Amino acid sequence: MKIAFSVRLPPDAGSVPLMRGLLRQTLEHLRVPTPTIEELALALTEACANVVNHAGEHEEYQVDIHVDDKLCSISVLDDGQGFDLQSAEDDPAPMHDGGGRGLVLMRALVDRLQFVQSDDGRHRVTLEKQLDPGPTPPKLRLLDPR
Repeated sequence: MKIAFSVRLPPDAGSVPLMRGLLRQTLEHLRVPTPTIEELALALTEACANVVNHAGEHEEYQVDIHVDDKLCSISVLDDGQGFDLQSAEDDPAPMHDGGGRGLVLMRALVDRLQFVQSDDGRHRVTLEKQLDPGPTPPKLRLLDPR
């Protein structure tokens, strides 16, 4: 099965749990194992929170989700200033002040993490994770009515 959708959200804190819930419901529907759902939900939360906290005053940001039997791909696109990935990795913010964990968490939780500035100046973070299929639902056996 394949599910794909795109959501445009206001860059406010209330949009983060909404997006996390949409992803969670999608993955549960596809019977993705709970630990994988939790990892993807946390990675998405970090990506969206980064937009809300750092993208500045923009009208919206966009989240695109594509899920099939083997892969979940999440793209978070915004109009913010972006950041220097190399500098952030070389000199992360201290974790004791509540910041600095986003990149570390996203990198640990997904199989592929990519930051790209589009030709139109927008910034995109892409998160990809291979999916393990959940347990196959039992097949119903029809009883012979005789």
